[in-house]
Amino acid sequence: MAEINPFEMAQKQLDECAEILKLDPDVAAALREPMREVHVSLPVRMDDGTIRTFRGFRVQYNDARGPTKGGIRFHPDETIDTVRALAAWMTWKCALVDIPLGGSKGGIICNTKEMSPGELERLSRAYIDKVWQFIGPEQDVPAPDVYTNPQIMAWMMDEYSKIRGKNQFGVITGKPLNLGGSAGRGDATARGALYCIREAAKTQGLDLIKATVAVQGYGNAGYYIATLLKNVLGCNVCAVSDSKGAICCMDGLDPDAVCTHKAETTSVIEFPNTECMTNEDLLEMDVDILCPSALENVITAENASNIKAKIVAELANGPTTPEADAILYEKGVHVLPDFLCNAGGVTVSYFEMVQNFYMYYWTEEEVYERLDRKMTAAYHAVYETSREYDINMRQAAYAIAVKRVVEAMRARGWI
Repeated sequence: MAEINPFEMAQKQLDECAEILKLDPDVAAALREPMREVHVSLPVRMDDGTIRTFRGFRVQYNDARGPTKGGIRFHPDETIDTVRALAAWMTWKCALVDIPLGGSKGGIICNTKEMSPGELERLSRAYIDKVWQFIGPEQDVPAPDVYTNPQIMAWMMDEYSKIRGKNQFGVITGKPLNLGGSAGRGDATARGALYCIREAAKTQGLDLIKATVAVQGYGNAGYYIATLLKNVLGCNVCAVSDSKGAICCMDGLDPDAVCTHKAETTSVIEFPNTECMTNEDLLEMDVDILCPSALENVITAENASNIKAKIVAELANGPTTPEADAILYEKGVHVLPDFLCNAGGVTVSYFEMVQNFYMYYWTEEEVYERLDRKMTAAYHAVYETSREYDINMRQAAYAIAVKRVVEAMRARGWI
């Protein structure tokens, strides 16, 4: 199978939306490309004394509705087209949940598993040294993403503050709590998805007590969604996977025990009293809820017809191709598209920005309550739009988000 270019996929999704909204071709063309890209080379001294040069990116897609916002990925297979696609999706995500931000994304090509803490710190600071002119609390605010974490955000915030000569906690979100981080940020992506799944179950007539769940990808988002679905909604999490394989137990898994096993062995495989399977097998399991929580392009035209789940909740970015979307919609699978389902992360990051600006911090309960309101409203707006125009959930989400961005661009006189 030919490799799928994620930015071309994002552009194709936008093109479908432009047809639905009957956008002027010039406006649609303006929305297809990012407004700014920064490419940097990052020489870093390694622990053995050698200097290794890494490549980094920052893409700011559209800031019509406010400062851009988006995570920074450290990944050995990072590409500029992946970063472009993620910046585009972040633009639509912020508009969909109606927070006053645009979309951006960053990335560095590196393998964190082969780097020491000291090397990671030097790399993180080097990145800020090269992009600091293009970011800031009122310009572009980064956050954690794949293989980055609160400690890395703390180093980046500190480096930016040194350059600016004053504390600038608001330049980065996803920070440790003692450096201006927000309560509730750790599980925000999964908790936002939880609220979407809860509301989707109501519209689809699904009883969540003992509903079966398969989670593809057992990183931060995958672990938290498994834990929340089991402990909050009473679901039966019967399969999980990581890059090395998948495990299944139809009687149910203990998410915490699986997490401990992975920490000790580096993988979920060989967890006691489970059957091993492939990631591909997990995606095609006969379960009520499937949660793709890893990377892009795992549900494609080749396997979409084999998906048996009633609800597909996309915690990953871009896990389903446009061709697969059409197949799932025809099959009656209720898809919770990525930039709706995983918008809890950026929403709580926005809450962190607000708290940093006025230096007053909310309790975890207050964060969850505000997040619930945002996600519930967004889900029902998408669902009603999908029904009104007889389009799938992703097309409905795009229609709402793109319309809001276009309205802002028009009001500013850009178009």
